[in-house]
Amino acid sequence: MANTTSAKKAVRKIARRTAINKNRRTRMRGTVRKVEEAIASGDAAAAAAAFAVVQPELMRAAQKGIVHKNTASRKVSRLAARVKALG
Repeated sequence: MANTTSAKKAVRKIARRTAINKNRRTRMRGTVRKVEEAIASGDAAAAAAAFAVVQPELMRAAQKGIVHKNTASRKVSRLAARVKALG
């Protein structure tokens, strides 16, 4: 348990930051899942629309440090290839 005032403040800051990061990570995963579901159903229009939402979401997550920049780029690239193959 934190004993000093600064350690107690650090615990509060970490908890607040963890909640923010968890929300961003959940939102990112949800948008990726929507694209994958549209691809699985074979709906090219829905997949393209969902991909247009997921691309900036992934890049924002990379910018905020939720995922690494290369990880976000790789996910965007692979999703783009799957959406393109669908249509």
